[in-house]
Amino acid sequence: MTGRIACLGAGRMGRGIALCFAWAGHPVDLVDFKPRPAEAFDRLAAEAKAEIAETLAMMARFDLGSETAVEVISNRIRVVPQSLAAEALGQADVVFEGVPEILDLKREALAGAQALMRPGAILASTTSTILVDDLSPALPRPETFLNAHWLNPAFLVPLVEISAGQRTDPAVTARLSALLEGIGKVPVPCAASPGYMIPRIQQVAMNEAARMVEEGVASAADLEKAIRYGFSFRFSVLGLLEFIDWGGGDILYHASNYLAQALHSDRYAAPQVIRDNMAAGRIGLKTGAGFLDYEGMDVAAYREARLRALADRLKAEGLARAPAATLVTEAV
Repeated sequence: MTGRIACLGAGRMGRGIALCFAWAGHPVDLVDFKPRPAEAFDRLAAEAKAEIAETLAMMARFDLGSETAVEVISNRIRVVPQSLAAEALGQADVVFEGVPEILDLKREALAGAQALMRPGAILASTTSTILVDDLSPALPRPETFLNAHWLNPAFLVPLVEISAGQRTDPAVTARLSALLEGIGKVPVPCAASPGYMIPRIQQVAMNEAARMVEEGVASAADLEKAIRYGFSFRFSVLGLLEFIDWGGGDILYHASNYLAQALHSDRYAAPQVIRDNMAAGRIGLKTGAGFLDYEGMDVAAYREARLRALADRLKAEGLARAPAATLVTEAV
């Protein structure tokens, strides 16, 4: 699927999405849907274009592009005032809404946008918290509406969570997923559930990290070091459910019970699915199945590939060391 893209809202998320599509060759309109004086819009437009150009220059420094492409890609993006929104939205094949996370504000913006769009065009919210079916009643064509939750920075993070509503046409979901895959993103379907996938996991992890500082478990600096070189290090290569399978669901079950009792909180208790998997013998790699299925897999080769990826991370962190040439015998 090719065509013109519009981003409703000229903030950071809109700019990041616009950059992704312009990078892939799409013309993009970054639509400022808020009425403001001409001078204020000119400042906003200049700020947006400057940020996009600087991001492109930075990506060139990361060897993800070239300095010569900065102007070419930037010129694929127009920053459009509200007075020209009807033209921009009327030409768009897909519109991504990125206004602030306020229910009534989003409903108003989405309804206003869809009224200006062609009947077959796709409208996608980028909300990280609000369910599609809480927004769609405001729309004249809910069948072409769904959620596409991008993660900041949108121009680097591959994942886009795709959540359809009860009235979303499945063909619309398929079209949007194909479009995202075409620009190098990884769309993943998610049921309509508060917090979707990543925000829901993040909320638990972030609050727990803050709670540990509050309780004096570790200083903020030491906790960050532990997260970077332990938690983030492993989970940059292994998925959370994959990691359960590596260690074994039975290990998680017993560790969870201990923490729930020791910390006097049910929030650490293992969910029922862990118990169900144990009862069914789906413990993980050692039984050939857990959350994931390893039947027919060369498990030794799979393990080595994952460990190689961790070794590459170790090198990237500058922590890989060559083996010592001599035996250390001095007292330590």
